[in-house]
Amino acid sequence: MFIAIVDFTVAPENRPVALAALAEDAPVARSLPGNLSFRTFSNSGDNTHLGIFQEWETVADFERYVASPGFAKAGQALRPLMTSAPISRRFEAKLFEEVRA
Repeated sequence: MFIAIVDFTVAPENRPVALAALAEDAPVARSLPGNLSFRTFSNSGDNTHLGIFQEWETVADFERYVASPGFAKAGQALRPLMTSAPISRRFEAKLFEEVRA
């Protein structure tokens, strides 16, 4: 499994626009082969932070997403809103256990 976590900041007044762009990109990413999860998140108490948590079956699946028109479209919408460069942390992970209690 491949995991990508992206963190970035936007001006508080641009947060709704950024969230709308992420909401538009999410179903596109989720529809791609190999996508296991695409979720946005934010830091409670920080109205400038936004993040994306993604799970992919393989690195190649993620790379296809990054090369896709949907990724480019999201970048065109989000990059101008960012107040600092995004930080993307990428991990190869092995699922140990999935508990559904």
